[in-house]
Amino acid sequence: MIIGRRYLLLAACGLFFMFCLQGMATRPRPKVYIQKLKNHHYRLIVENRPYIIKGVCYSPIPIGQTHDYDWWSDPNKPWIVDGRLMQQMGINTVRIYQGGENKEAVKRVISDLYNLYGIRTILGHWLGFWEYPCPLYGDKNFRLRIKNEVLNMVRDYKDEPGLLLWILGNENNYSCLGHINPWSSDEIDQESDPQKQKAMRFEAYYSFIQELTQEIHALDPNHPVALGNGELIGLDYAKEFCPDVDLVACIIYRGKTFGNLFKSLRATFDKPILLSEFGADSYDAYKNLEDQNMQAFFLESQWRQIYENLATNKEGEGNCLGGTIFEWIDEWWKHNESDPASWHVHDTGAGWSNGSYYFDIKAKDNKNMNEEWFGIVAISPEEEFGINKRIPKKAYYVIREFWKNPQVTAKRKGKK
Repeated sequence: MIIGRRYLLLAACGLFFMFCLQGMATRPRPKVYIQKLKNHHYRLIVENRPYIIKGVCYSPIPIGQTHDYDWWSDPNKPWIVDGRLMQQMGINTVRIYQGGENKEAVKRVISDLYNLYGIRTILGHWLGFWEYPCPLYGDKNFRLRIKNEVLNMVRDYKDEPGLLLWILGNENNYSCLGHINPWSSDEIDQESDPQKQKAMRFEAYYSFIQELTQEIHALDPNHPVALGNGELIGLDYAKEFCPDVDLVACIIYRGKTFGNLFKSLRATFDKPILLSEFGADSYDAYKNLEDQNMQAFFLESQWRQIYENLATNKEGEGNCLGGTIFEWIDEWWKHNESDPASWHVHDTGAGWSNGSYYFDIKAKDNKNMNEEWFGIVAISPEEEFGINKRIPKKAYYVIREFWKNPQVTAKRKGKK
């Protein structure tokens, strides 16, 4: 009788243990997560399927407006027209640098793009990078305020079905070098060695990213957190001070090739990479005329390299998750932001120089980067559906064909 009772007890315990194991095995994985394969390649998984990010940076500013225009609340809903064009091209993702102030309007945009066109949204936060007079990543009060903004963003949108992932910052790491939006602190100012000062700034900034990442993970285990970073600068510090980010979202302008980017990232900070901002403008500053052929040529070359380094390609690094092209439509306000009259003109002036875009580097003062011409879709003063008419450029069609059959287009030869 005692033996029988023991047997029943052991059997019951065994069944309970098996039930627990079964429950663990069938517990649903996070909705969006990064999978590391046995060969150390990475891929993004969405709803249990591999997902290649084929996206664009999205900010539909109409002609005559500037960056502070509240397009989220535009009654003409430009994202409806854009979403249809994006879907026809094969775009599955938009990158938005930071949400608007109207929470319900932001939710409507995310929902419309996803429900109508199957397009998911990457949502980011500038982390106060454009604060006046400068971001203060060494200041406790500044960090607390930005952290509250970020965590409120996560609480507001984490349950949106169309959300893909979060990006923290953009090129904020450049501020640690003292070149763009430089900042300091009393502690850093007391250090006389410039190299140590730089290291202290990187530590302060990336440790802030780590703090934000950990708190986002606690609030939202269903979406990865990306570090928005200009080039690979500072990632040796990121490896030490923000190891918990899920991926690196890199802003890269290297012309038609990314060079050793993917291999260098694996050696420096072994995380998957999203090319979160890259592209080419469609204006030849040297010849002073539009050149859509050159833009399409550069973008196809860039996408070819992205595909060569996806997890599915055994010959590449396998650490690329895709990319978001800069950008969807041209921005007529960018060349002279302080002059409202210029926002109504598609300015052909170049703002800066980049020798990697070699075709027009011989322009005056070597300035060949035309900020107002990076869109793969042009906009016209003529209105259609209440918004500036959209006119796809050649790059729109070339990338659409590449995505349909990358094996064929990757074999194309020819130089320009």
